[in-house]
Amino acid sequence: MIVPAQIEVRLARTPAEIDAAQRLRYQVFFQEWGAYADAAVRASGRDCDRFDPLMDHLIVIDHARPAASGQVVGNYRLLRRERLGRSGLFYSSAEFDLGSLLDSGETLLELGRSCVLAEYRNQHVLRLLWDAIAGYVADYRIELMFGCASLRGTNPDALREQLSYLHHFHLSPPTLRPRAVGPTRIDMDLMDKSQIDPRRARGLLEPIIKGYLNVGAGIGEGAYVDHQFNSVDVCIVMPTAQLAHRYRNHFERVLQRPLVAAA
Repeated sequence: MIVPAQIEVRLARTPAEIDAAQRLRYQVFFQEWGAYADAAVRASGRDCDRFDPLMDHLIVIDHARPAASGQVVGNYRLLRRERLGRSGLFYSSAEFDLGSLLDSGETLLELGRSCVLAEYRNQHVLRLLWDAIAGYVADYRIELMFGCASLRGTNPDALREQLSYLHHFHLSPPTLRPRAVGPTRIDMDLMDKSQIDPRRARGLLEPIIKGYLNVGAGIGEGAYVDHQFNSVDVCIVMPTAQLAHRYRNHFERVLQRPLVAAA
């Protein structure tokens, strides 16, 4: 049984905690989801890339879990625009044209690499993560959040109901609508709107995507088939001013417990 008091959500403070987050990502994305790992990645047992040094790493810690099993049980990567290198490119730029977001004049935050161990995928942990993200957004006065979110599998036909539902019911406004790019880009309107049962289609979505929709997120145009990560990715767009009412109070106060790491 997971006791709420034993769970802590905060930014990673040490290289060891970032390493633990990368090992968790490997466990979820490569071992559970079936992402492709080359020999070097398999040997390291870690999911890491060139963006990690630029990121703040939000982690979920279970203090009651044996240290040998790994106490980091959840992770989010957070990337502010001012932390970008000379390229000025976000991680999502490899899959989506972000021009509409970059030109919006809004203060941007990219969310990514969201993962939680299976036994911790519940409303309590999700709420703690969103509370922490809300505090981060308040501290940095973020106006627009975005990032890739994944549907498991690479067969668009098997995901046509979910993709069509997102396209017909949750498309972002044209002025804030990233567009999928690249050779594996696919259209999302694979079914006519009249053929979709919204309740059924929503129920088929990954929990994290349903969570985004619950806080007022929209979806970009088109999706990207990521064969390495065994997923079809959509682009989530969340103006913080439009977040669902139950989260707005987090953006109007400073959290009692500091969350922000040193820049």
